[in-house]
Amino acid sequence: MKLIWLHFVRTYISVGMFFYFRRIKIYDVKNVPKNKPVFLLSNHQNALLDALLIATKCGRLSYFLTRAAVFKKPFISKILKSLQMLPIYRIRDGWGNLANNNAIFENCSKLLNNKECIVIFPEGNHNLKRMVRPLSKGFTRIILESVENYPEMDLQLLSVGVNYTNAEKFPDSTSIYFGTPLVAKDYISGNKNEDVVRLKAKIQSDISKLTTDIPEEHYHETLYELERLNVDFLNPNVANTCVKSKFQDCKLQEVQSNNFIKEIFKALLICAFIVPFLIWKFVAKPKIKEIEFLSTFRFAMAITLGPLWLISLFTAFVITLGWAVATSYLITSICLVLLAVKL
Repeated sequence: MKLIWLHFVRTYISVGMFFYFRRIKIYDVKNVPKNKPVFLLSNHQNALLDALLIATKCGRLSYFLTRAAVFKKPFISKILKSLQMLPIYRIRDGWGNLANNNAIFENCSKLLNNKECIVIFPEGNHNLKRMVRPLSKGFTRIILESVENYPEMDLQLLSVGVNYTNAEKFPDSTSIYFGTPLVAKDYISGNKNEDVVRLKAKIQSDISKLTTDIPEEHYHETLYELERLNVDFLNPNVANTCVKSKFQDCKLQEVQSNNFIKEIFKALLICAFIVPFLIWKFVAKPKIKEIEFLSTFRFAMAITLGPLWLISLFTAFVITLGWAVATSYLITSICLVLLAVKL
């Protein structure tokens, strides 16, 4: 029953993402081991959308280490745990709660020993800045303890880079790059402190190659110049090369000239989904305090209120005007969504 539920949710979210994103590009997903324990370590810009993209595109039914704060409400906690999300406690959750991580880390080791896949965002927080922030050492503890407790385990470490054209806007495009698997044992010497430093440095370096990594110094000036040059942020190699060459070696993305047509279809889309749009615009959106959650909640509204609105009107048209009109309405609405999003 659990597998049916997980596959249903993953399929539903995948369909939702197809209608939400203009483009979703996946690179080297073949690098994700299928029959080995694997730790996926990703950058973290766009709140829950990062996790949903990896969950639906990595080819594995994964477990996710998620900040404990979102598990506070019992009903929400039950749903999250059914989706294989595990709470992780941070200092901001209170020093007394940190001890709860011992059981979580032990559980992670057991899952990995059972050849499961675990996803973690080692930066420890999310931020829309196009940079890889310093990594926390929590993930190294799980790696070290797992190898120590299960010395025969062939634990694989694989960095992931999630990229967005413009994470705040709709529709957006995204690309996901999967790195080359590393054998965890190769980074363990027996000197714990040195191993932690080596693991953090290696994973930080690998993630930085898979996503745009703008140095903190002169960040805003660099970002402005990249945007002015219309650099393709879905290709981190191009963006990073451009930054390192001080904008001398920049491959530019062609500027699309159909903005007027896109705006027309976007306006028609709003008209077709006027009630969900108004609820989002005037009820849900004003309550969002962190900009990193903007896309997450927009996506959540889109895959819940959108289908409900379509089903409601479809049912009303069936009752009042018949199946032919209702079916025509449904097909027209779906085509409108595709045109507004994909153009």
